[in-house]
Amino acid sequence: MVGSWTSSRATRQWLVAARQLLSERGQANSLVQARTLMTRMRDLPDDAWPAVFDRLAADFNPDPAAVLSAAQDYAVRPDAEALLTLTRVSEPPRQELFRRLNRAPGGTGQLVRMRRRLLDGLKTHPDWRMVDADLQHLLSSWFNPGFLEMRQVDWHSPAHLLEQIIHHEAVHAIDGWDDLRRRLLPDRRLFAFFHPQLPQEPLIFVEVALLPDMPEAIAPLIEKRADPMPPSSYRTAVFYSISNCEPGLRGVSLGNFLIKHVAEHLQRELPKIKRFCTLSPIPGFAAWLHAGPDLASLPGLKKPQIERATEALARVRQHSSAELASPSALTNAALQTDLKALAAAYLIGQTPLHGGDPVARFHLDNGARLERLNTAGDRSVKGMKQSHGLMVNYLYDLDRIESHHEDFTRGEIASSRAVNACL
Repeated sequence: MVGSWTSSRATRQWLVAARQLLSERGQANSLVQARTLMTRMRDLPDDAWPAVFDRLAADFNPDPAAVLSAAQDYAVRPDAEALLTLTRVSEPPRQELFRRLNRAPGGTGQLVRMRRRLLDGLKTHPDWRMVDADLQHLLSSWFNPGFLEMRQVDWHSPAHLLEQIIHHEAVHAIDGWDDLRRRLLPDRRLFAFFHPQLPQEPLIFVEVALLPDMPEAIAPLIEKRADPMPPSSYRTAVFYSISNCEPGLRGVSLGNFLIKHVAEHLQRELPKIKRFCTLSPIPGFAAWLHAGPDLASLPGLKKPQIERATEALARVRQHSSAELASPSALTNAALQTDLKALAAAYLIGQTPLHGGDPVARFHLDNGARLERLNTAGDRSVKGMKQSHGLMVNYLYDLDRIESHHEDFTRGEIASSRAVNACL
C-alpha cells in the first residue's frame, strides 16, 4: 500500500513538473525546469512509469477543436499562413515537452532510456503508440547520421568501451578478453557509431574480417586462436556481425549508414579491397519452414521454381525438427540441396512480405544483393536451430547500392545466378 501511494505521488509530481516545463516561456527558466523534471525522471520508481506513459498518451495531445478549425481554414484558404497554423496546432504538446527535456544535460540519454521502458510495455498498452511515434520521430532527427561519429574500436580503446562491446555482441558471442583481442587484430576491424551527447556509449557496431575471398562458414572467422592474415592477402571485407547497443533506438536507422561509412573508409585505407560482403545468419528460416509455408503464394518465384520448392519441402518434412537440427544432417547431401532450395525460396519470396527474415530485410533494403547460400555455414547449436546450419553472403556492390535499394522498395529482390540456381 505504501509503495502504491509513493508511486502515485511520484507520478503526480512528475506530471506537475512536466506541465510547468511546458508553460515556461523564458529559455533560462525552461532549462531549470527541465533539470528538475530530469531529476524526477531518474527518481521515478519502476511501477510509476506505466501511469506516466498513460498520462502522456491521454493528456498531451493536440486540441481536436483547434485542429478541426485550422484544417477547415486551410481547406478554404490553402496558403502558407493557414498551413503553418494547422501544423502548429496539430503537433502534440508532448513533442515540445521532449524537445525541452532534450536541452537539459543528460536529456538525450534519458529520453532514449525512457523509450526503452516504453517499448517494453507497448504490446500490452496500445494507447502508448502515439507517445512512441513522437519519441521515434524526434530521435530519428537527433540521431541523424550527419550528427554521428564513426570510430574504430581497437585493443587500445578504453576498457569500459571494450566491456560494452563484449556485452552487446548479439550475433556471435564474444568469449572473454582473448576472444575480443583476436577480433581486434589487424585483419579484423570493429567500427561503431557514437552520438555527441553519449560519447562513451556505442550505439551500434559492426565487425569486419579482411580476407582473400568470400567466406562460406563463420567458425574460421571467429576462431580466437587463428593466426592473422597477412595484409597482402586482403581482397575482401566481410561484415560478419552487426549489433545494436541501445534498444531505445529501435526503428531509428543506423546500421545501413554504418556499413556504407565503413565500406568507404576501408576503400580509402585499403585500395586493394574490391569486394564488400557479409556472412549472415538466416534467423527466421527454420521457424518459417516448420510453420508449413504456402510456397505458391510467394511473390518473385516462377511456377517451375515453386514446383521444385514444393517437392523439396515434402522431402524435408519427412525429417523431424530434432533431425534437422542435428550435426548429422550436415552430411546428408540430398537434404542439404533441398534446404538450400527452400532457403532461396524463403529469402527471395518471403523477404518482401510480413514475416520475412529480419537480417535479409536489413541488407536487401540497404542495397545489397543476395549472393550465395552456404550449407554448414554455422554448425553451432544456435545456427542449427535457427537455420539448420545455413548462412548467406550478401554482396555490397558500392556502384549499385542505390539501384538495388530502389528495387527492394518495389518488392524486387536482387539475387545472383548462383542463388537462383538453387531453385
